[in-house]
Amino acid sequence: MLIQSDWLKSLRERSFDPELSAIAIIYFVQGAMALSQLAVSFFLKDDLGLTPVEVASMVGITMLPWTIKPLYGLVSDGFPVFGYRRRPYLLLSSVLGVFAWSSMALWVSTPFWAIAMIATGSLSMAFSDAIADALIVQRARLESEGDAGSLQSFSWMASSVGAIGSAYLSGYLLEHFGARIVFEVTAVLPLLVGIAAFAIADPPMSAIFIVAPDPLAPDTEPVALSRSSQKWMSIRANLGQLRQAFSNKAIWLPAAFLFCWQATPSADTAFFYFTTNELNFNPEFLGTIRFFASWAGLLGVWMFQRFFKAVPTRTIFFWTTIISTLLGLTSLLLVTHLNRSLGIGDRWFSLGDSLILTVAGRIAFMPVLVLAARLCPEGIEATLFALLMSVLNIAGLCSFQIGAGLTYLLGVTESNFDNLWLLILIANLSSLLPLPLLNWLPDENKKPDISSSQPLAIGESS
Repeated sequence: MLIQSDWLKSLRERSFDPELSAIAIIYFVQGAMALSQLAVSFFLKDDLGLTPVEVASMVGITMLPWTIKPLYGLVSDGFPVFGYRRRPYLLLSSVLGVFAWSSMALWVSTPFWAIAMIATGSLSMAFSDAIADALIVQRARLESEGDAGSLQSFSWMASSVGAIGSAYLSGYLLEHFGARIVFEVTAVLPLLVGIAAFAIADPPMSAIFIVAPDPLAPDTEPVALSRSSQKWMSIRANLGQLRQAFSNKAIWLPAAFLFCWQATPSADTAFFYFTTNELNFNPEFLGTIRFFASWAGLLGVWMFQRFFKAVPTRTIFFWTTIISTLLGLTSLLLVTHLNRSLGIGDRWFSLGDSLILTVAGRIAFMPVLVLAARLCPEGIEATLFALLMSVLNIAGLCSFQIGAGLTYLLGVTESNFDNLWLLILIANLSSLLPLPLLNWLPDENKKPDISSSQPLAIGESS
């Protein structure tokens, strides 16, 4: 079995109280919302008649809500609704999701409203994900270190189950019932988040609390402050710590490297048009690819944990980038139809290529999470980690926009794929460009000093 037995045993022994079950539902929905991805691509391409350039640009824009994910945590913490910090925002997220996908199913028929509703659905997911993360952090503080780790694994597993379950259905439903029906089914999923919100332990915040006297001024009297004042003080303190953290080269240089590493152009949208318009891959087959790719992603995580976890950061970034680039170039065989000369059919080649690329991509991405966790100083771990993830989301947005620009310049359209090979070549080779910046990453033989405001010398030899 691929999943490690130690934390599986811990999860089996854990009592599933209503709140933990609710958290599982929220993360399951996060994964299952992938049900709509394939339908969105076909809807924009076929129903709205958009070009690859337009779709690539729109996909990038719909990622915007994920780039400000830390803001949702600050809003939830600092602005309770009727004294509640979690439940009202989960309900709001549920309403937004139902509205967005119901709209896509019932009346959206123009590019403007399509992008507006898809972005609203993305906002719903990002907000509920931020709240679920906060709930996990709250519970982890009350757990032992091992149990806290099993909580993180539990949330990831719930999301993976949702993604795997929706992968094949996304193609099957689209093939047999159409995009609008898929959107209707997708609109049901946020309802589960709203139902789960009522099982969340979210006690109302008291109106008043007492601040102890200043230890440096023992003669001062305790001061009564409102909970909102307490939250504003906490937010200001966190922002101050974040400013100090990002003034440290030990944090902002690695963050800059991760941005450059993820912001290279993407050819995904143009390649999707090629597989559907040129190779005539139907939705059900693409859903099958997604299903097996989801399992391949799990294999990639297991392989990283089993074989590559102890590999130094710079080393694994270097080799995974090289290997992923070489594997990515195999798409040229499909675009130029050389796979047929090798006696491999388009569908079999595409399936095998997708599985290999997914495993390699997951192994390549896992060090990002390890590095981000390593960079976060004590006291602002969750906020800084969310900010680093937002840096990656902004980089992903840039990747789609740059890819859209190259698609336009190379003249790749819904029917002209003459220069698609060049777009894929540029997209893959450009991923090598950040490699000279590897010395921006922390010295893998030294624990970075991220608690001090003094800059750390990045790239020092041990």
